[in-house]
Amino acid sequence: MTNATALPPARYEYGGDEFIFVEIAEEMSMEANIKAMLITQELTERDMAGIVDICPSNASYLVRLDPDVLAPVDLMALLQELESKFTSVPDNFTLQTRVVDIPILYDDPWTHEAMMRFRDRHQDPESTDLEYGARTNGFESVQAFIDHLAGNPWIVTMLGFVPGLPFCYQLEPRERQVQVPKYVRPRTFTPERAFGIGGAFSVVYPVQGAGGYQLYGMSATPVLNVRQDHPDFEHSIVFPKAGDILRYRSVDRTEFDETRREVEAGSFRYRQHDVEFSPAAFLADPQGVNDHLLEVLYR
Repeated sequence: MTNATALPPARYEYGGDEFIFVEIAEEMSMEANIKAMLITQELTERDMAGIVDICPSNASYLVRLDPDVLAPVDLMALLQELESKFTSVPDNFTLQTRVVDIPILYDDPWTHEAMMRFRDRHQDPESTDLEYGARTNGFESVQAFIDHLAGNPWIVTMLGFVPGLPFCYQLEPRERQVQVPKYVRPRTFTPERAFGIGGAFSVVYPVQGAGGYQLYGMSATPVLNVRQDHPDFEHSIVFPKAGDILRYRSVDRTEFDETRREVEAGSFRYRQHDVEFSPAAFLADPQGVNDHLLEVLYR
């Protein structure tokens, strides 16, 4: 490994007899997520007897094992060995993934109505979620904040909370990362396909339900289709996959409504292209890699 970008040390914990939890870092970073990907990818490729499940997360991972087949202490030693192997980002590690266009109507009427019903649960009841996010992140206006969110793409670091919900981390240098807290108390209602952010992570809510992320817009396209009656969901009820790169492009109401009609008619197709993503290249030149990703997506 020749890349000088160091990866953080990990913390290990047993979870009863069947689980080992590994926390790569207490705070999220691209480096921590890369390390979780590297270790869990190699563990998957080894296809070891006794490993029941491998669950990577944003800055950690969980391994379930069968202790009658694989001793927990032996697995712990292997995981620590893998950590010592991946102390920096290897130049030759790449993700074969997709870059995908997600049309978002920012400052839409549906999430606006939902957030206004729950202002008593917000840090700043006198402002909207967009106004609060723009102000606390140092943007001069709501539009400048939206332009930032819709600018460089986001990478799916994990799926969770409910089936199909993609947690995404924007491909930006650390000093340009947007961060906002979750609501003081969660909402009991969030519209299906609502786009929002909590901490440093963006999400699209796959179904209507509770939620605590700041609400910023509405996706015109679904991320979950349990009926699988749409070609983009032929192989899974969930569209996003860990490692996908999503561009939350800002659209106007006319394009949003037209896209919704296409979705409901079954004629919509996600704009997507296969792409090779190099974490080492991104860490060395973030904007150059982002420009290339968007060029591939819209060529």
